[in-house]
Amino acid sequence: MQNNGVVISFENVDKYFYFQHQKTLKELVQAFFVQRKTLEKVHALKNISFNIKKGESIGVIGRNGAGKSTLLKIIAGVSTQTTGKVTVNGRVVPLLELGAGFHPELTARENVFLNGVILGLKEKYIENTLNEIIDFAEISEFVDVPVKYFSSGMYMRLAFSVAIFVDPEILLVDEILSVGDSAFRVKCLKKMLEFKKKGVTIIFVSHDLKTVESFCERAIYLKSGSVQYDGDIKTALKQYQDVLEVS
Repeated sequence: MQNNGVVISFENVDKYFYFQHQKTLKELVQAFFVQRKTLEKVHALKNISFNIKKGESIGVIGRNGAGKSTLLKIIAGVSTQTTGKVTVNGRVVPLLELGAGFHPELTARENVFLNGVILGLKEKYIENTLNEIIDFAEISEFVDVPVKYFSSGMYMRLAFSVAIFVDPEILLVDEILSVGDSAFRVKCLKKMLEFKKKGVTIIFVSHDLKTVESFCERAIYLKSGSVQYDGDIKTALKQYQDVLEVS
C-alpha cells in the first residue's frame, strides 16, 4: 500500500448508529409492560470506497448529516466502521471537535501537556516548544487560566496550536476554522499551506466553499452517507451548489 503512495484507503465501508428514539407517553407505558427496548438504526455511511495519496489536500463537502464528520472520525480512529475495510498509514492529527481532549479545570499550560501526550509528543519536546505553542495561540496572558473560562475562539487557537507542533503526516480539519476571528483563520490557513508544501495529507471539512476551492484540488461530495462525486474540486463544488440552488 505504501509503495503506490496511498495513505488512506476505504473499501466498501458502512457505518450504522443505533439509538433509542424519544418515546411518546403511550409508548413509554407500553415499553414498561413489554420490557423491550427498541433501537432506531441510522445508516450514516453507505458503501464508501476511495483512496487518498500522500500529500493530497482533499475537501469533504455536503450538507449537515451527510456523514462528513463520521468519515473523519473513522480516519482518526475515534470511531470504527460497522463493515468494510479502513487502512490508514501515517501519524494522524485530528482537529475534529473544539477542545476535545482539553480538561476544563486545567490551565492552558497543563492542557498543552495533556494534549501533547495524547497526540504522542514527548514531555521534553513539549517543554521546549511550550512558549512557541502559546505564542502561536496568542494566549500568553492566559496561560495559567483554566480553559473553562476560555471563549470558543481561544479554545480553537489553543487546539490548533498544539496540533501543528505534533508534525502531522495526516491532518484532519473539521469546521474548527469557522470559530474565532478572521485574522487567526488566515494565520491557520497559512500554516496549513506550509504543511501542504511539505507533503502533509490534509482532509478538510468546511461549509466555506471558497476556502475549500482555494485550498484543495480534489473533493469528496457526500449526500445522505453516500459518495455522490469524488474528483476535481470545481466539478464537485458545481454539483453540490446545483443541489443547494434547487432546494
